[in-house]
Amino acid sequence: MKPRPPRHPVLILSAALALAPSLASAWWNGEWTGRKPIQIDTSAAGANVTSPIGAAPVLVRLHAGNFRFGSAKEDGSDLRFVAGDDKTPLKHHFEKYDSLLGEALVWVGVPDLKPGAKTPIWIYYGNPKATPAEDAKGTYDGATALVYHFAESGQPPRDSSNWGSHAASGAAGVDGAIVGRGLKLDGTTAVSIAPGPALAWSAGASFTWSAWVKPSDAEATGEIFSRRDGAKLFVVGFEGGKPYVAVDSGTGVQRAQAPTAVAANGWVHLAVTAGRELALYVDGAQAARVAATLPALSTPAVLGGPPPTASPGQPAKGGAAAPAFKGEVDELQLANAERSAGFLQLAAISQGKDPGKLVVAGQDEESGSASGGYFAILIGAVTLDGWIVIGLLAVMAAVSWMVMVSKASYLSAVERANVRFDEKFRHLSADLVALVDSSNGVTPLGDVRVLRNSPLYRVFSIGAEEIRKRTHRGEYLTAEAIEAIRASLDSGVVREGQRLSKRMVLLTIAISGGPFLGLLGTVVGVMITFAAIAAAGDVNVNAIAPGIAAALVATVAGLGVAIPALFGYNWLLTRIKDVNATLQVFVDELVTKIAEAYAKHALREPQQPRAPGATVPLSE
Repeated sequence: MKPRPPRHPVLILSAALALAPSLASAWWNGEWTGRKPIQIDTSAAGANVTSPIGAAPVLVRLHAGNFRFGSAKEDGSDLRFVAGDDKTPLKHHFEKYDSLLGEALVWVGVPDLKPGAKTPIWIYYGNPKATPAEDAKGTYDGATALVYHFAESGQPPRDSSNWGSHAASGAAGVDGAIVGRGLKLDGTTAVSIAPGPALAWSAGASFTWSAWVKPSDAEATGEIFSRRDGAKLFVVGFEGGKPYVAVDSGTGVQRAQAPTAVAANGWVHLAVTAGRELALYVDGAQAARVAATLPALSTPAVLGGPPPTASPGQPAKGGAAAPAFKGEVDELQLANAERSAGFLQLAAISQGKDPGKLVVAGQDEESGSASGGYFAILIGAVTLDGWIVIGLLAVMAAVSWMVMVSKASYLSAVERANVRFDEKFRHLSADLVALVDSSNGVTPLGDVRVLRNSPLYRVFSIGAEEIRKRTHRGEYLTAEAIEAIRASLDSGVVREGQRLSKRMVLLTIAISGGPFLGLLGTVVGVMITFAAIAAAGDVNVNAIAPGIAAALVATVAGLGVAIPALFGYNWLLTRIKDVNATLQVFVDELVTKIAEAYAKHALREPQQPRAPGATVPLSE
């Protein structure tokens, strides 16, 4: 029975396309040659954020273990972040980008983050013609009033938000904070923030304050952030190591204080939200709240140190004491909106506590394919030091192969010439000296030019020359003369052995040095990978595995140099030993023939004296 054609070809085609691999996925822009998928995971398996989030800036930490810095421009200006639809560009800006050290801190504005879900985005890179596309102001939403990264060196902090509320004064910066550089507060200096349109608070307004804080001692007491106007105040600080927020709208101070003290020299994310009440958050979790609202304030704000109207340890305007906070501060953010608990939890996780659970990097892909393959991942993750080691190993491999090929070709020519000489020599019974009479370049052995590659011929030439010098008067050779000829022949054998073994030491260097050089590259690569991960604070298998795998490429390269060199060395050495053994046997035979032909024996019958220059036939 003839089979019936399918009734629904459109459905079948649709199913085939649905089951097709991601090779068919669109490419945002063909001018970019590489991309990497990133998932922002708020599910239970990831950051486990259960409250609504909405639009939020997400910190993406790039390092040698999860990004191919060598494939991007040196300043990172070709980096583009695209939404999961592979069509919508996302605003971003760099807090730090160091392609040499393989470290980058990138803030990406994600327009809509859902709790308990995975939100995909793409990083595109590899376009040498690309121009910078950073947009710090666009990274944050319209409610953001102030963002201090404290990445500046030797100048007051600058606002990365749309409002440009730069600080009027500064304090000492410090490296190695929770996110790049931070601010060092020693109790005597403070950062003054001038009021502006975005910092004019109305009574009962919605507001959010957040920052990373690192107190210098377990019993830390002092104001981190303060704002005062007469009796009205807003203060965030520590008392006995416990964070608190205090407000006074002119009717009395109201406080919300965390029940647990913060450990000394440990970073903690503090946040305060204001709406119908004030809530204090510690590391993304609500720690305390108070039925109070934000007072109306439009005066300068102070970060660290005493307020402008008070001295350390003296009462400040508004009646509150103003001890100076000692420690470090990083990533200060103010918003004219009451951020959700999910937003604050996301910030605490993505910026410091466990970013590897939230931001998960996938495998790199090359333009025109859904995957660059494992080999592309390894090559792309190799660091600069690894390429230096691999380059040295490549030179070593090239030298060793040149030695093996040239030596094998030379030994083949030697063996062919030795066979030709041996056949001629053993079938001729003429005078030994006559065999090397090179008149017109031809001897009874044949064309001299053909025999020049033969060590046997060169050693025989030494012996023939010694015979010629000692028998030109027709005299027989004494035992001492024969021993002298043997010494000359032995020296010729030694020189031939040196010629045969020339440059073989380069193979031994490749055999012994290649693996160690590759191991050095691996160890340095692993060290750099772990250092980059520690600096970025991103600990997950996707961050570690590419760097470790790429570091092992150097060891593989070292073995790739040593293994062929080892086999080639042993094969060539065996052939050289055969040639040397043939030389030793030939010397013994030649000395025996010389003794038989030219030595005067006691039992030999008296012979007529030879004319000067006469030769002795081998038959005698």
